[in-house]
Amino acid sequence: MAKALVAFFSASGVTKKLALNLADAIGADLFEIVPEKLYTDEDLNWQNSNSRSSVEMNDRTCRPSTVSKVENMAQYSVVFLGFPVWWYREPSIIDTFAESYDFSGKTIVPFATSGSSGIGDSGKNLAGIAKGAKVEEGRRFQANASADELKEWARAWL
Repeated sequence: MAKALVAFFSASGVTKKLALNLADAIGADLFEIVPEKLYTDEDLNWQNSNSRSSVEMNDRTCRPSTVSKVENMAQYSVVFLGFPVWWYREPSIIDTFAESYDFSGKTIVPFATSGSSGIGDSGKNLAGIAKGAKVEEGRRFQANASADELKEWARAWL
């Protein structure tokens, strides 16, 4: 069985809940991607074009800083990478994570939460920036996805 990591970013707690359930269901290690500057409700206001998240998402080169890194990434063969869908793709902080490691020989499997939009081009975007990774298309889940559903989905990469 592949050694797996569930790495995730969660601005409101929804993705965190899903990531915890996934890690528990498949017996994976867990890593939370935490921004150096936490997001406030005002930062997340997608209706305000000057909000922090709006500004970041409009600048494809934006790479928000994080507070920590995965120790010994080399031990993992598969990384399940979770995030909320922002503007029909992964948040910029996920791009920071993807550019921070050598993923040679590893598989990245995106998973996302969203009120209604799909995962968009996140897999394709990540494939372009995660050095050496095989990036799968990924999937959006409902926040309350069951452990059985998550385990069945993840089984293909374990």
